Amino acid sequence: MAERWKRIYEKAGYRTLSIALLLGIGLAIFGFLYSSVAGESYDIELFQLSDETIRSAKTVEDPVRTEQERQRAAAEILPSYQFNEESAGNQLAVIESLFGYISDARLTPGQKPEEGPKMPEMLDALSESLRLMETSDNGLRLTKEMQRELLLLPEDSLQAMEAIIKRLVEAELAEPVRLDELPGARNRVEQQLREESGIPASVLQAAISIGRFAIVPNDIINEELTQAQAKQAMASIEPTRILQGQVLVQEGQVVDKEIYRQLQLSGMTQDQADYKPIFGLALFVFIAVGLLAIIMHRTNKQRINKLKCLLVIGAVLLISLSLMKLVASVSGNFDVIIAFLFPSALAGMLVRLVLNERAAIYTTFLVGAIGGMMLQEGSAFTLQMEITLYILFGGLAGVYLIDQEGRRGKVLQTSMAVAATNALFIGFYLLIAQSQYDWREIGFYFAAALVSGIASGAMAIGLLPFFEIAFGILSTMKLIELSNPNHPLIKRILMETPGTYHHSVMVANLAEASCEAIGADGLLARVGCYYHDIGKTVRPQFFIENQVHMKNPHDSLPPEMSRDIIISHGTLGADILREHKMPKEIVDIAEQHHGTSLLKFFYFKAKEKDPALDEDEYRYAGPKPQSKEAAVISVADSVEAAVRSMKEPTSEKIKKLVNAIVEDKLKDGQFDECDLTMKEIHAIKQVMCETLNGIFHSRIEYPAETK
Repeated sequence: MAERWKRIYEKAGYRTLSIALLLGIGLAIFGFLYSSVAGESYDIELFQLSDETIRSAKTVEDPVRTEQERQRAAAEILPSYQFNEESAGNQLAVIESLFGYISDARLTPGQKPEEGPKMPEMLDALSESLRLMETSDNGLRLTKEMQRELLLLPEDSLQAMEAIIKRLVEAELAEPVRLDELPGARNRVEQQLREESGIPASVLQAAISIGRFAIVPNDIINEELTQAQAKQAMASIEPTRILQGQVLVQEGQVVDKEIYRQLQLSGMTQDQADYKPIFGLALFVFIAVGLLAIIMHRTNKQRINKLKCLLVIGAVLLISLSLMKLVASVSGNFDVIIAFLFPSALAGMLVRLVLNERAAIYTTFLVGAIGGMMLQEGSAFTLQMEITLYILFGGLAGVYLIDQEGRRGKVLQTSMAVAATNALFIGFYLLIAQSQYDWREIGFYFAAALVSGIASGAMAIGLLPFFEIAFGILSTMKLIELSNPNHPLIKRILMETPGTYHHSVMVANLAEASCEAIGADGLLARVGCYYHDIGKTVRPQFFIENQVHMKNPHDSLPPEMSRDIIISHGTLGADILREHKMPKEIVDIAEQHHGTSLLKFFYFKAKEKDPALDEDEYRYAGPKPQSKEAAVISVADSVEAAVRSMKEPTSEKIKKLVNAIVEDKLKDGQFDECDLTMKEIHAIKQVMCETLNGIFHSRIEYPAETK
């Protein structure tokens, strides 16, 4: 699988594969969430029976109902009236003008009574003068007979009649008279005029007509203020909304025009398409994939390993989304929120075990956000914050509490901690929720929290081997298993080559410290060191660390035979590791820890016999170190062997030796195929010197009697 993936990588290239994987992850998220955000539509016809009960998929404003409510509120506003204090004075002036017209019609100035006009002429003159009053809104109605009687009335009687009418009109208009109160006010004036003895019977009807004419509304509606109050009342009406989850039509109910209008307004009919949620989902996917791309870009790994990380995250998301879909599909059959059964920490723990903490934290946040959308309750799309927070808290507990070494027993302990975190969150949720729960529901939710936590750890352990095999990824848990002293190959090294075993442990200490200083995988370096010299178990006596109380067999061998034996331990070790199906990273370290370096001792020994000897014949087969870990181990291997052979090593001697070995490897091009920087090389030299000084520190000589 790993070789096939490498061939694909070499053929397609990093950029193409990374874009393809990011697009695949984005499409997977979009596909799983599409049905949750798109909503449902129904094949409904007007005036037909509904086949099912339909609830609104979203909260929308109903403009028709809103306008009706606003018009109703405006209609309920009582008119605002304004009392006109000048109205009485104006009407009294009108009465004076009317009686002035009568006086003028009876006598032209400068004429004597006997020279005055005749009755027909007076009637014509009076009618002409009263024409404006007769055509006004309230219209003065004086018949020819009434006008005749007024013209025949003596002047003093006419003046007395005028005074009575003015008094009564003034008294009536002193109080507010509204339009609807006008008939009553006029009737009161008429009644009072009928009771007045000072008005001759011949002109009583004329006086009543004049009195009724003079009474006008003086408490007038203030249209501007009334309209302002109506507008304020309309503005105070909140928009009428069709609420999400509201029943629009019951099963078996006739779909009338009003129901159909509400269904269309809610976007529930098949002839409607609302693309806003789809665009919103696309934006969410863009953010999710964009952040994932940034995280991968800033990850300190080789490009091919970055692609493996994307594959792992994509696979974990696919598993999580599938579980969510399963839970969501059956959630409608229960009265409780079964989404709390979802293994909240599965994604975070799995990514943490396979990859690293940063990727695990992001995956946890992404799964939490997706869970809030997929594991929703109700008839329409909402973001279930309780589910999002539940997954976040449980997932982060799993990521941060899981054992750094990823041991299986510790994973199960972590799952119990996740269960406890879930239970605490359930307690928070039940206490803060504005709902009443019975003991059965409370028991279910706490049981779900326990199941979720335990399932997270159990599924993480169960799925981990499949991820390691499928993606060729060496997890922390696998490395810990390989470092176990009871591993058959380590026991073989210990039993058959104890000197090599001790040498490997010392190299492991140097390599692990150096790798951690430059941000490389220290645990991988340590475990790789345990196995890097396993090829020496084939002919252990030919390697100096295993030559205890025995003669060096190389002293009796020609240089070329010694060369073949020493150089072959790398390839033999790789073959042994492959035979035992060891991870590729461990095999690579066994093959690469000597690179193509020169076997100097035997080369110079052979050159004494053949000065024209080709140097390449005494070089290791390689390849050169391809990773930082392999490069660090190559330095640590050489340094440890060299320092161990030193007599009375001091800090200064160790420093010179380490610098010389590193410079020799640099000049020999052994680091050309890995991405070590000069800054990292300097850090490696410094850490190795410090570690070696701690191992080979000067001993204090104690007096003999204290020994």
